[in-house]
Amino acid sequence: MEQNSRSLIIKKKNEFLFEDRQDASEQLIAELPSNIFFLEDVIVLGVSEGGVYFANTLAKKLNAPLDILLTEHIYSYINPELAIAMVGETEEIVIHKALTDAFDIPKDYIYNEAYNKYSNEILRYIKKYRQGEKLGSLEGKYVILTDECVETGLTMMAAVKTAISLGAKNIFIAVPVLDNVVYENLVTICDNIFCPHRIDDYISIEYYYKELNPFSLDEIEKIMKNKNNQGKE
Repeated sequence: MEQNSRSLIIKKKNEFLFEDRQDASEQLIAELPSNIFFLEDVIVLGVSEGGVYFANTLAKKLNAPLDILLTEHIYSYINPELAIAMVGETEEIVIHKALTDAFDIPKDYIYNEAYNKYSNEILRYIKKYRQGEKLGSLEGKYVILTDECVETGLTMMAAVKTAISLGAKNIFIAVPVLDNVVYENLVTICDNIFCPHRIDDYISIEYYYKELNPFSLDEIEKIMKNKNNQGKE
């Protein structure tokens, strides 16, 4: 009886924010300020598999070029499912200091893992999605980093750090949903965050979408092949 009552409470609380990715992208676009549609030199970068879907949608709406900004998680050797750091495609590293301190994980381990992730994963995806071409200079660009959600903020922090290293003029973050604590951390390192739903006590992405099918690598590859047909003339 107690278990059934708990299930009912969870079900009642689980009010979906989005029907699906299309609904989430429409809500996200509605958050964009009108002046961003008239800026020159805008580029939209997806920072995850699902993020590429939103990057593609936003780029079409803004008539702007899109690309993918590649990152890889670095996991703890104590718990292989616990992400303790991120490495980006310019080899910038973001470390979750609280976790690495708590588990006494040496920096040498993180740097070695970052090198391996870059060499074995990121370079492979650069070859797959850009025929070996690394992400170009963002000098003078208004960069919009987008994802389907932000959980810990590690991925987005790595993306911001990469965009800064490539010379971005301004950096904006666009996501359908993120935790308020993460928002407070991210808003200090970018120019603005566009988000229709900032919430307390973030649970997991599946909780907020009524329907969320996996966004496959084949779909990403198709978008990346077509990306040169988008952008400003």
